Amino acid sequence: MRTQVAIIGAGPAGLLLGQLLHRAGIAAVVLERQSGDYVLGRIRAGLLEQVTTELLIEAAAGARLQREGLTHGGLELLFAGARHRIDMAGLTGGRHVTVYGQTEMTRDLMDARAAAGLTTVYEAADVSIHDFDGSSPKVRYYKDGAEHEITCDFIAGCDGYHGVCRASVPASAIRTYEKVYPFGWLGVLADVPPLSDELVYVNSERGFALCSMRSSTRSRYYLQCPLTDRAEDWSDQAFWGELHKRLDPAGRERLVTGPSIEKSIAPLRSFVAEPMRFGKLFLAGDAAHIVPPTGAKGLNLASSDVKYLSAALIEHYRDKSDAGLGTYSAKCLARVWRAERFSWWFTSLMHRFPENGEFGQKIQEAELGYLVNSRAASLAMAENYVGLPLDFGTS
Repeated sequence: MRTQVAIIGAGPAGLLLGQLLHRAGIAAVVLERQSGDYVLGRIRAGLLEQVTTELLIEAAAGARLQREGLTHGGLELLFAGARHRIDMAGLTGGRHVTVYGQTEMTRDLMDARAAAGLTTVYEAADVSIHDFDGSSPKVRYYKDGAEHEITCDFIAGCDGYHGVCRASVPASAIRTYEKVYPFGWLGVLADVPPLSDELVYVNSERGFALCSMRSSTRSRYYLQCPLTDRAEDWSDQAFWGELHKRLDPAGRERLVTGPSIEKSIAPLRSFVAEPMRFGKLFLAGDAAHIVPPTGAKGLNLASSDVKYLSAALIEHYRDKSDAGLGTYSAKCLARVWRAERFSWWFTSLMHRFPENGEFGQKIQEAELGYLVNSRAASLAMAENYVGLPLDFGTS
């Protein structure tokens, strides 16, 4: 098989890239080692920056998002027993975020790709990439007991942290940076109305909590927990009881509980691989970087990678210029490190670190007090939370 771009990974990054390239008349094949049902069964983030929503609309896959997405112009910070609202829209000239589950975004992109009759190979086993440092890259995989080969101009590695693409790069050509946090997030999905109309981030002496949602009838809640905990050891009753203790009085009164649909524990880590280009291979999304979920940057960073990469590939084919391909890694990494900084700061501010003791808790509360009472500090948080413009810092 011959194509212009081989995309490894059929998560939202790979599917979004494929759709943007298709809209520009560039041929791409998407390979995924899991089944389509498995991909749709993964419970992931659900907070989209405007950059991401605008890309979905550009890719002709944003109609349902525009109908069903929940627009948020602010968020609440709960600390020292009281809530304080950050008016993101008011501070940033109307910019906002949209609550729309990553699963729904993936489904929309799958449907758009299927409607266009584009090739996606699911359950592609033993995927391997070859000659990406030369002029004729190749991708090999097994399907239905036979080996297949794709020749292409470029390979896009959108296959996540554990994927084959970054692992195929010689160790001498790549440098990685990592920070592992000493706690995880215990998450519960339940068909109950949200605690608030906007997200509530909680700093309490018992640990962090997040009150989020997927719709007006489905909520997503998180609790900071030790890495030694197991999700199956937390009953629904124990989860709701602990969340109740971390809320303010008004939150406790409004909290609606119910049986969990899904329950899992996610470890928190920061990770960056540099560079993000190796010859004809380009990494995007979790294949190159991971952020703690506190700032909801993971999916949005993947989307900005895809925006840079799709624009560079379109420039290559339409204008016969490789300028965008040449600056891809540097552009992405500048944005990645800004998001890593924000996610690290927000994680450090909102979570309990036992080694810091009561002094650390008081310092957090003092910084949060400054944050909500200083317009400059609130603006800095708001503009990072809603997402910096794609061209920020490039001039």
